Amino acid sequence: MTPSPTNTLPTAPNAPHGVTGDAADDGTDGLRHAIGRLRTARRRRLGFVLGTCVAALAVLGTLGLMLGDSTIAPGNALLAAFGAGDGGDLFIVQQLRLPRVVAAIVVGAMFGLAGALFQSTLRNPLASPDILGIAAGASLGAVSGLLTFGLAGVAVAASAFGGGLAVALAIWFFAWRRGLHSIRFVLVGVGFAYLCQAFMTWLLARADEREAASALLWTVGSVADVRGDDLGILAGGALVLMAGGAAVARTQRPLALGDDNARALGVHVDAARVGTLLLAVGLVALATSFAGPVAFVALVAPAIARRLLSDGSPALVASTAVGALLVLAADLIGNHQVFGVAAPVGIVTGLVGAPYLLWLLATNERKERP
Repeated sequence: MTPSPTNTLPTAPNAPHGVTGDAADDGTDGLRHAIGRLRTARRRRLGFVLGTCVAALAVLGTLGLMLGDSTIAPGNALLAAFGAGDGGDLFIVQQLRLPRVVAAIVVGAMFGLAGALFQSTLRNPLASPDILGIAAGASLGAVSGLLTFGLAGVAVAASAFGGGLAVALAIWFFAWRRGLHSIRFVLVGVGFAYLCQAFMTWLLARADEREAASALLWTVGSVADVRGDDLGILAGGALVLMAGGAAVARTQRPLALGDDNARALGVHVDAARVGTLLLAVGLVALATSFAGPVAFVALVAPAIARRLLSDGSPALVASTAVGALLVLAADLIGNHQVFGVAAPVGIVTGLVGAPYLLWLLATNERKERP
């Protein structure tokens, strides 16, 4: 007599022993839904952070258009920004205040993105252009052009750009040993930063007082005089380089996991790291060539952005927005003597960034203790 077939369901090919197909499907669907919810939560958090930054930029930008020796009402300032309104307001806003606001936003965004790229690629929270010497190299290029070759205008910016690239290539040459390792890159960069600072001090010490005063801008950073054609070149270059940042963004999460894990995920590690660092160097060199070394923005902005997102991502977009917000806020504080004295934006960001650097070093030391 033939036994009757049992009423059991087939087991899924990849399911554990004893788990039926429906149960395995339910587990897979649950995991898929959990991942989907996590991604949705990340997108919402990123959207909230970006929305908050944009709103803060709008408020601070409006204040930048309103405040000054001649205060303008908010409505009139916004009308003048779009080319309407009273002739006097139009001149003040369009010629004096709006270029400064736009320059602060563009420069801050470039430094913020560059810092995020450096830190995610080198996997080091201390990897920023200020510490690596690239900003110092751009400053040295500008000061050399001014004091040694008598350059002016766009030629000084070109000299600064060349100085930043030259120092970056030198760091690369001395740090490369069968690959680019983050610790060696940072240490070599610190050495070049001190070297560039020493050369700048020597050039300033031997220069005429008036020439040294004109070159002092390139040692502290300021967006006060970035306008006209200079602002157009800066903004156009920023758009091109930020498009490059969007292109390399997909390699940043794998690189943050380490070289072996990144290779396992199909990333060509050396090529990705070289391309990303070249892009970051371009951002720093271009921003510094027009505004000087705005200190610590590239160091602080990515740290704030990662803390706001809290998802372990490189936070490239958020770092760009936070960097723009930091520089615009610092320029308003320095320009309108909030602390009783007018100061270039680089001094204000330095006052904020130096304590953060000390805190970061102290917390890292505590973490490394057994």
